[in-house]
Amino acid sequence: MQNKLRRFGLRTLRKMRFLPSKHYVHYHYEYFSGKKLDLKNPMEFNAKIEWYKVFFRPKILNQLVDKYAVRAYVEDKIGASYLNELIGVYTDGKDIPFDDLPNKFVIKATHTSSYNLIVKDKSQLEFKKVIPLLNKWLKKNQYYRMGQEWAYKDVQPRLVVEKFLKEEDKNTLVDYKFYCFDGVPKFIDVHIDREEDHKQGCFDLEFNLLPFGKSLNYKSISEGIMKPTNLKEMIEVSKKLSENFPFVRVDLYSVNGRTVFGEMTFYPSDARKEFYPKKYNEIIGNYFKLPSLDSNERVITNFP
Repeated sequence: MQNKLRRFGLRTLRKMRFLPSKHYVHYHYEYFSGKKLDLKNPMEFNAKIEWYKVFFRPKILNQLVDKYAVRAYVEDKIGASYLNELIGVYTDGKDIPFDDLPNKFVIKATHTSSYNLIVKDKSQLEFKKVIPLLNKWLKKNQYYRMGQEWAYKDVQPRLVVEKFLKEEDKNTLVDYKFYCFDGVPKFIDVHIDREEDHKQGCFDLEFNLLPFGKSLNYKSISEGIMKPTNLKEMIEVSKKLSENFPFVRVDLYSVNGRTVFGEMTFYPSDARKEFYPKKYNEIIGNYFKLPSLDSNERVITNFP
């Protein structure tokens, strides 16, 4: 009974996203992990992500999580050739010129996570339903929608329309998510068959399947899959984009041998999903060296 009451209390408190971050992350972390959070000495990966939310706040993070503004950073660091083709940027769904768009395209919300519309046949699109949905997205704030992911708090809500990407032999793109620590990618979180039979697996930089996964909610990739021909290039790209950050996940695609930038993420899964077996939460947490706060600092704002 006591555990049920505690769980109920945590469920209530984690919805109070107006609470001060230092307090809120304790409730958020315990609700999803079942463990107490020690902000003074976090050890596991997600515990350090919670610390990141509270104390690591260079202004550049607002740009890097913005799916439109990040393009300038990518162009400066590695060149525009790694960016997907941009069709347009809009602040109101009704301004999108659907009649002029190609038959296939993708719409993404710049300021929040997982709000994507993949259109494979424009003739099947119900515009009367789509436009209100897009405008509903624009009213969301990731900071208050999820677990106080600070980098998203002040991002301008916009919609970007991009080219639809397709690999010749696959129905959906493979996601290659590089976990990078101080500019060094340590492993790749790979997601395949998202639309048909979503599976996930973690691979080393030689593309060998590793003995751990990200969340038991996913089906596992049980055997090795084909190594992308441009893996070395993707590794170099992830190094350059993650330079000087204690941690960032760099998401890339391999489209018929071409490396294409996806996004940069500082709070994977909002610190809700743990690695398994459980021991890897601390093993991976050890890769994550948190920066030190100066005695007169409340948060870290300098970068690099």
